[in-house]
Amino acid sequence: MDPLFAYARRMDRADGLAHYRKRFVGADTDLVYFDGNSLGRPPASAIDRVADFMREEWGRRLIRGWDESWLRLPYEIGDQIGRAVIEAKAGQTVIGDSTTVLIYKLARAAVDAQLARDPQRREIVVDRDNFPTDRYVLEGIANETGCHLRWIDVDLTRGVTSEQLAEAVGPKTALVVLNHVSYRSAYLADAQELTRIAHDAGALVLWDLCHSAGSVPVHADRWEFDLAVGCTYKYLNGGPGSPAFAYVRDDLHAVLRQPIQGWFGTADLFAMGPEYVPARSIRRFVSGTSPISAMIAMRETLAMIEEAGMPAVRAKSVALTAFAIDVADEWLGPLGVTLGTPRDPEERGGHVILQHEAMREVTARLWQRDVIPDYRDVGGLRVGLAPLSTSFEEVYRGLDATRQVLREVLAERAGLA
Repeated sequence: MDPLFAYARRMDRADGLAHYRKRFVGADTDLVYFDGNSLGRPPASAIDRVADFMREEWGRRLIRGWDESWLRLPYEIGDQIGRAVIEAKAGQTVIGDSTTVLIYKLARAAVDAQLARDPQRREIVVDRDNFPTDRYVLEGIANETGCHLRWIDVDLTRGVTSEQLAEAVGPKTALVVLNHVSYRSAYLADAQELTRIAHDAGALVLWDLCHSAGSVPVHADRWEFDLAVGCTYKYLNGGPGSPAFAYVRDDLHAVLRQPIQGWFGTADLFAMGPEYVPARSIRRFVSGTSPISAMIAMRETLAMIEEAGMPAVRAKSVALTAFAIDVADEWLGPLGVTLGTPRDPEERGGHVILQHEAMREVTARLWQRDVIPDYRDVGGLRVGLAPLSTSFEEVYRGLDATRQVLREVLAERAGLA
């Protein structure tokens, strides 16, 4: 037996989280899913929960559902995310809009508050490898407010370091926006240290948790986060387009005024008053009608994470990515593949980037064979490993297929040459 395959089998037998895999639709098929960090598999029980919601809560209770549970749901699920995923006390996290909209709301509120406090604070610090939607939103806010962006150039195989941030921030900094885990390299930022550096300069910090929530432990309160946004369709398995969550530290609730003023964020929701009076709680960061049906599915995975605990989830994530790196070194390294992800697990999130100029074509061919990674420029095949639904044998089979396809592509190119 291949020693790598034998190791994968041993790891699956010893895996304390292995029983969760059978709870996900499709995990018992031969398809290899390396894209759980873009769209997680659906939990089988989520199908029943959503169907029950459609038949009973919506179908039978109709509009009574708002009074019976729906008005509270964004905050109940928000508190569950705070409790199970980002270690935040109740009343600071809410399910809301898309990631893009929530980043706009919180970033704009932070910039406005900083400008009101000190009109000289007109810089927004962001790195050039930050996720595109974050950069685009911040460009728009800079144009709206007369601020300007201060860019940090980073190594694409890593991310923002403490030295780089310390050099970038100062008395003109209003806001710093950072990814906790880089969407490209999986670089895991030192969130506590970077937050401290920003605070020492008088800046507020907005953390993008999209590639860490449900994969990497976050300690929002202990690390003294100001603001954070995370999506729910990746490691939280909320489904395509499921709404994002927002975290706002409780002492900022009365300080920040979000820019999209809607009736769901008012102090008295049904007063229908002549002017906007914001709620003094996390509800002030909600705008319109909450996407109730879109937040139902994620409850199943949140329950699993709460049961398993983020330390166990993280331990399996580290083991999966380490195994993927070891296999890639042995099988793909001789074919010219390099690692675009930190080897040190303390600096690595839940996915691995394998770099080769042929990877765009390799990815397309793998999809045709029911092996589903994704591709990120430049030349990066991204292997996303969701700890609750991915097995070690699945990693083995997927990388074996990658080796075969890459050999085919290289042989064809050599023949053409």
